[in-house]
Amino acid sequence: MLILMNLNSPREDIKEVKNKIISFNCTPHEIPGASKLAIGITGPSEFLIKEEFQLLPSVEEVIRVTKKYKLVSRQMKSEDTIIDVNGIKIGGDQLTIIAGPCSVESRDQIFEIAGRLKEMGVNFLRGGAYKPRSSPYAFQGLKEKGLEYLSDVKKEIGINIVTEVLNQSHIEAVAEVADIIQLGARNMQNYALLEEVGKTQKPILLKRGMSATIEELLLSAEYIVSQQNYNVILCERGIRTFETATRNTLDLNAVPVIKKNSHLPIFVDPSHGIGIWDKVPAMAMAAVAAGSDGLLIEVHTNPEKALSDGYQTLNLASFKALIEKLQELAPVINKKLNLGNYE
Repeated sequence: MLILMNLNSPREDIKEVKNKIISFNCTPHEIPGASKLAIGITGPSEFLIKEEFQLLPSVEEVIRVTKKYKLVSRQMKSEDTIIDVNGIKIGGDQLTIIAGPCSVESRDQIFEIAGRLKEMGVNFLRGGAYKPRSSPYAFQGLKEKGLEYLSDVKKEIGINIVTEVLNQSHIEAVAEVADIIQLGARNMQNYALLEEVGKTQKPILLKRGMSATIEELLLSAEYIVSQQNYNVILCERGIRTFETATRNTLDLNAVPVIKKNSHLPIFVDPSHGIGIWDKVPAMAMAAVAAGSDGLLIEVHTNPEKALSDGYQTLNLASFKALIEKLQELAPVINKKLNLGNYE
């Protein structure tokens, strides 16, 4: 259920509505919008009596939310959510680029890549300190040392950090460094972890599981938002199908479908989605044309020697060429490429 009130409603009226919700053993979620104050309700809302809320002061409308996912749905909030990360807006008319290597491999490596990306105007560096790998013998990341290098990069180069958390024991350490915490595809349905990262109130980049439906992705986002953390970025990164010519099948259908059903921003990761570096630019352009709010691109100074996912990683020259194409494309779909001092 969704209760709509005037943005200028007295706090005592808002408190009365929230207390009424709590009396039914439900949880109120205050969601300010552009023109209305929405109070979403989670819990056994089927027992709520709509008419009782309509009679409360300052209540303008009471709406039944039919989706399984309540708080992330368009029914709950009609306008797009725009997330502010240290003054940089994600969502709305902004097209944001997150770029960097799959893994932090050394201090010199991450500093060189971060510096070159910063020169191109990239505001967000991605790099894995903890790496979930299919094989237990593959490179698992530098772990705490990798976080230390990312922290140094953040302080000395002045770039925002996006890095992944693998389990609950890593949350505190990752949250100290990350400006955006990434939850990978393998953890999309790790519900206990979703709730715990939600409590950090940090922006969360939630990747779609390789065999997950769109509804399952949105329900996973609901776990985070239920912790009063509305700073969630969804990410389509390819799903597993019968096709073997590419690493995954990049499901660009997900972008307009999610846009219709959810107010959260949606990014696309074409690097994992197709898994072949020279096909990444085409899929990145297609993702933007489909309405993506941003891209997650793997970039390395020497992909051939990368310790993980080198085959799907762009070198700096290829990435720069992609940025130039995106600068031409973004205005066509009424987007602004969210870069710093790119020349």
